[in-house]
Amino acid sequence: MRNAFNTLFGRLFGVLLVAIVLAHVLAFFWFHHYGPPPPPPQGTFVEQPDGTMKPLPRRHRSWFGGPVVPLTFQFISLIIAAWYGAKLLSRPIQRLSAAAERLSVDLDSPPLDESGPREARQAASTFNLMQKRIREQVSQRARMLGAVSHDLRTPLSRLKLRLEQIEDTKLQGQMRQDLNDMIGMLDATLSYLHEQRTSETRHWLDVQALVESLSENAQDQGCDVQFCGTCAPLQVQPMALRSCLNNLIDNALRYAGTARVELADSRGALVIRVIDHGPGIAADKREAVFEPFYRLEGSRNRNSGGVGLGMTISKEAVERLGGHLSLEDTPGGGLTAVMWLPRA
Repeated sequence: MRNAFNTLFGRLFGVLLVAIVLAHVLAFFWFHHYGPPPPPPQGTFVEQPDGTMKPLPRRHRSWFGGPVVPLTFQFISLIIAAWYGAKLLSRPIQRLSAAAERLSVDLDSPPLDESGPREARQAASTFNLMQKRIREQVSQRARMLGAVSHDLRTPLSRLKLRLEQIEDTKLQGQMRQDLNDMIGMLDATLSYLHEQRTSETRHWLDVQALVESLSENAQDQGCDVQFCGTCAPLQVQPMALRSCLNNLIDNALRYAGTARVELADSRGALVIRVIDHGPGIAADKREAVFEPFYRLEGSRNRNSGGVGLGMTISKEAVERLGGHLSLEDTPGGGLTAVMWLPRA
């Protein structure tokens, strides 16, 4: 019997049953105690001051003896029972939703507490099992990537040493370039997969100071990077945001030679724009550039550097912060990367 009531249905049914029984019991005692008094005998007259006889008026039921109070109490009791029942039903769903949100940010988040009614315990147990399997798969993938990285770097390093024995200078340069491309793709792929499995905690960060620092560092290296705008500190993943901004600024410098970073702050969100006046990207290709290893023909190709992962890493970093990244035309020609970061 105890197990039967330790379910969402049993708890909700029990709450409503207790409320209904209690309301009816109170109504019974209320009417029993404040019931209408017996009517006066018919034909009874009372002498008035002026000497006339007047029939005794029939006594009416008092307001407290009527049905208003018990019915009101029943109504309030049922409202409270419905509210409490709705809380019973929604609480496990809210816990599961919060745990799923934590898992999307941090695979090492604490498991759900397997307590409460039977359905809630079953859902929590299934969720914890799913989280455990995901962690195991990610860990296994990391080990495999580490092994592949080690096994690939060894023969690539040997090939680079053997290149020195080739007398044909032109062929040697071509092969060296191919090997460098392979090593670059391997490093970029491992970096991308590392970004996917990294669970960085959020901290309050002076984003304005970060952008100023990145701009000044680029200027010290002889790059034309301008900065304008102000903003208040924002709670972010610092390394992820820095990586995203670096990728966007590097792309602007690579394809346009100059970059301009603008900050637009508001109560609801912070908008960061990285503007260039390069060749731009056609509107029908802008979503595709966020796909891993996608490359555009023409001016934005491998000869310009990169392997097609920078925009993917940037978009996923912004989405982990609850924002979104999009590409727009720059007035006068070029491309503008718009990063929207919520403050809530």
